[in-house]
Amino acid sequence: MHIRLEWKCLGVLAMTVAACAALASCSPKNSPDPFGGKTGQEGAANANAMTGASEQVQAVYKQRCLSCHGNALEGKIGPTTNLQKVGGRLSKEQIVKQINSGGNGMPGFAGQIKPDEVEALASWLAEKK
Repeated sequence: MHIRLEWKCLGVLAMTVAACAALASCSPKNSPDPFGGKTGQEGAANANAMTGASEQVQAVYKQRCLSCHGNALEGKIGPTTNLQKVGGRLSKEQIVKQINSGGNGMPGFAGQIKPDEVEALASWLAEKK
């Protein structure tokens, strides 16, 4: 019984270490570089993705969008979450509606993101063509 308990403890320890390692690879929540501080091609893609985004838009994107839509707007949960050319698919008004109401697997953010922030985010995303 003592040996079984040690193996369970080792399993829990291994899972904890793996979870900590995964979290350590994420950018800190209050990082001065909201998009991970990457270098090379990945860093350039991340920086290019945010071209034209105000500080307000970058802050909202980091807090509310990054986990599903990715550092470079590439989409992390499938092709429908890719925002790199969202302005070619949706108008600004459609983007506002999507952000507020959600749908197709996306949660709605009405009441969680201020209307002026939604407008700024939608305007910026509508330019992605």
